[in-house]
Amino acid sequence: MTLARFYPIFDDVAWLRRMLPLGVRLVQLRIKDQPQEVLRAQLTEARDLCRHHDAVLVVNDYWQLAIELSCDWVHLGQEDLDSADLSAIRRKGLKLGVSTHDDDELSRALTLAPDYVALGPVYPTILKKMKWHQQGIEKLTIWKERIGETPLVAIGGMSVERAAGAFDAGANIVSAVTDITLHTDPEARVRTWLDVCK
Repeated sequence: MTLARFYPIFDDVAWLRRMLPLGVRLVQLRIKDQPQEVLRAQLTEARDLCRHHDAVLVVNDYWQLAIELSCDWVHLGQEDLDSADLSAIRRKGLKLGVSTHDDDELSRALTLAPDYVALGPVYPTILKKMKWHQQGIEKLTIWKERIGETPLVAIGGMSVERAAGAFDAGANIVSAVTDITLHTDPEARVRTWLDVCK
């Protein structure tokens, strides 16, 4: 399966209602600090919206709910890998994306045969506090050489203007968050992203 080259990440299903009709075909729902009933309702709606729009939904963190709701993809950070039941995820047929930031994390991720590897933050990011400084565009090339045919996702400080450089360096997919959500016209920005990532 070939994934779309543009990969926005949103924190509420309301964003999917707005952006999927524009042509987004790969999206992650990353919700933090919400009760279980809210998570279930959001993920259920996101699953149904993505199926309606022929888009791939990636569920961040909540692998149990992803299994329960028959979702197709889950994304796990390194800390999540410590507690996730990876055999259950694979048994249910879910595809797996994994975050990496350094060589040890990449080595660990590759033992899991992930369906994509994300490297970040490529550029400084305002989204969350991280112990890693920016990785730099050059590291995408190194990562791509190591992971071969596995899709590589560039994330962290990514913008429309930086996308071409990431693709040239070896990324197959570019992920964006605040470049969309903090934009004065998010729909227009997504249209530009879709055009750049054709």
